[in-house]
Amino acid sequence: MQKLKQFIKSFSLWELLKGLKLTGRFFFSRKVTIQYPEEKTPMSPRFRGIHAQRRYPNGEERCIACKLCEAVCPALAITIEAEPREDGSRRTTLYDIDLFKCVYCGLCEEVCPVDAIVLTGAHDYHMENRGENILTKEKLLAIGDKYEAEIAKARAEDAPYR
Repeated sequence: MQKLKQFIKSFSLWELLKGLKLTGRFFFSRKVTIQYPEEKTPMSPRFRGIHAQRRYPNGEERCIACKLCEAVCPALAITIEAEPREDGSRRTTLYDIDLFKCVYCGLCEEVCPVDAIVLTGAHDYHMENRGENILTKEKLLAIGDKYEAEIAKARAEDAPYR
C-alpha cells in the first residue's frame, strides 16, 4: 500500500504542488523590502561599526600610546608606534587598524583607559580601492571628529552610539 501511495505521489508531482502552495501563501502577503538609503533598518543597541579616535575638548588626541588595544586585539589588527614628546608625554606616531583583519569584538574599546578608541554605530562604509581597508591615525581622528557629538551623547547616556 505504501509503494502504491509513493507511486501516485510521484506521478502527480506532489512535492511541486506543496511548493506552489507555500509560494502562493506568501505571494500575496505584505512585502518587507526596505528602501535602504531612505529607510533605515532597526539596529541592535550593541552594534559595533567603524572605529574612531576621540579628542579632548581642547583638540588634543586622547590616545596616550599605552598599547593595550594592540595587546588585547585577538586578530592582531591594530599596529601602534609611539615616541615621547617634548613635554614628556607619549603620543602615537603610527596607529593603524586593518579592517579586513578586525573582528569588531570591541575589546580595544573596553580596554582603553582614556576612552580614545571607540566603535561607532556607523555601518554604511565601503572600500573601493586597495589599501582603503587600513584606517590610519588621521582617518580615525577624522571619523571621530565627524561623529563626536553622537559618541559623546551615547557615552553620557551610557549606551552605545546610535
